[in-house]
Amino acid sequence: MNSTRGPRGARRAGKRGEKRARPAAVRITRLKRGAASSDRAVRRIVRAALAFGGRPEASIGVVLMGDAALAELHARFLGDPSPTDVIAFELGEDGGLDGEICCSVDCARRVARERGVPFERELALYLVHGALHLCGFEDDVPRARRRMRAAERAVLEVLGYPEDPLPHP
Repeated sequence: MNSTRGPRGARRAGKRGEKRARPAAVRITRLKRGAASSDRAVRRIVRAALAFGGRPEASIGVVLMGDAALAELHARFLGDPSPTDVIAFELGEDGGLDGEICCSVDCARRVARERGVPFERELALYLVHGALHLCGFEDDVPRARRRMRAAERAVLEVLGYPEDPLPHP
C-alpha cells in the first residue's frame, strides 16, 4: 500500500494503495464586505468542485467582490458590461495560480433573496460553477449546460447543500 506523509510526518494510507493528492491551494481575497461564508467554507467548496472535476491539486485564487467590480471585469475581458454572477480565469503557471474565480457577493445575496434560498448556498453554487469551468466544464450549448448543471448538483449534494427547489436555467 502506498502512503503519503501527513501532518508532522505521520504516514497516512491512500485509498486502495494510491497516493493522496495534495489539496488545492485556495487563496481568498475579499473586496466586498458582507461575504458571510468563512474562508474555511470557501476553501472546502472550491476543493470539492476541483476534486470532482479532476484537478484536486490546482492552485486557485478566489476574489469575492461587488457587482460593479465584476461588471468591469466582464466588460474588459468578455466584452459585456452587464453585471454577472461569476467569472473564472485560467491563469497558467506565471502568477503561481492555475486559475482565479471572481464572484459577485451582491449578485449572490440578491438572487438568493429572489429565489428563497440561503445566501451561502447561492454563493457556493457560484464557487462550484467557477471551479468547474477551470476543470474544463462549459455551459455555452444545451448539452454542455446540462452536464455542468448535473456536476454542480453533485458537488453541492456532497457538500450537504439541499437541492435547489427552482434550479437555475
